Amino acid sequence: MKKLGAIILSAVLTAVLASGCGNNTENSGNSASGGNTAGGTIKIGADLELTGGQASFGDSVSKGAKLAVDEINAAGGVLGKQLELIVADNASKSEEATQAAQKLITSDKVVTIIGASTSTNTLGIVPVATEKKIPLVSVGATNPKVTVDERSGNVNEYVFRAAFIDPFQGEVMANFALDSLKAKTAVIYTDTSSDYSKGLQKFFEETFKGKGGEVLSQESYQQKDSDFKAVLTRIKATNPDVIYLPGYYEEVGKIVKQAREMGITVPFLGGDGWDSPQLVEIAGAAALDNTFMSNHYSSEDTAPEVTSFVDAYKAANGGAVPDGMAALGYDALKLVADAITRAGEADPAKITEALAATKDLQLATGKITLNDKHDPVKAAVVLKFVDGKQTFETKVNP
Repeated sequence: MKKLGAIILSAVLTAVLASGCGNNTENSGNSASGGNTAGGTIKIGADLELTGGQASFGDSVSKGAKLAVDEINAAGGVLGKQLELIVADNASKSEEATQAAQKLITSDKVVTIIGASTSTNTLGIVPVATEKKIPLVSVGATNPKVTVDERSGNVNEYVFRAAFIDPFQGEVMANFALDSLKAKTAVIYTDTSSDYSKGLQKFFEETFKGKGGEVLSQESYQQKDSDFKAVLTRIKATNPDVIYLPGYYEEVGKIVKQAREMGITVPFLGGDGWDSPQLVEIAGAAALDNTFMSNHYSSEDTAPEVTSFVDAYKAANGGAVPDGMAALGYDALKLVADAITRAGEADPAKITEALAATKDLQLATGKITLNDKHDPVKAAVVLKFVDGKQTFETKVNP
């Protein structure tokens, strides 16, 4: 009888525990999907380059996004819930970005994703976000085909971005070369393994030639190349007024360093892909003198929204000055939080609708309105390197 009683008691306890676990699993599921379970969190995924060739970008985005989450949670969260940022490493590879997005959606149950930092990696996320109907806010992708399918011409319903796009960025730097630097000739040196670089090359060339400039030659390299002397020798022989170098900081730093060592002194121009502290480490401060880049914001901007962000970032990161990717990570998270608030619930479909309706939202990189292609309409800045430091040159409105 004692043995029988023990068996019955064990069975009852097992049933009770199983019932309790079932309830906890259901509640956890509601929390993960942003449901209205009391005390739950709203999970936001971040698909970022934490390792690989663009790791500096991912690190900055992660710090900026975390700062935004901390500020929002300290102020009471969103819809009475705390935000939970779940970061996945895409290793700076498009295929890894695809896998990271699948994990964030299916395993971590996020209601939206921010990332990636680059156009190529973001394009690896787009099909997953579209299939799963989870809104994606790219942080740094500037290629137009991120938000608009190049084959059909249709807007990608679930894809948005915090960064301006390449046509604007390429046009800004072409006009700067022509008007501010009085350049009449240019050489374009493109990373043919990067959608970002090829996009900027196209739009810079169209504007530069369209306004009377002459492109003397077009040269190419690929990511992970390290010896650029043969191409730089050809470039030097053409004697251009400027060299447009739309690439990422790792190769850009090596190219500029080698060019200066070979006696090429003309200005180098580039885009936001230059924006990393590692650029100065690779190229050297002296080599970067007389170089210019377009970017999303300047830490020297005295606008209140910029100074408050910069001060908060410095306080949270040991005095480090936030670069453009940090500001974009901060803004992408704030953009998502604003959409969830206006949606009234953390439902992916309603967040998507709210994102599309974003208008006059003041963020660190400017006041953002998303147009009918899900691209932000906002200003760009041109920065000049002086003694290895980015200095504010000018601001260009769209």
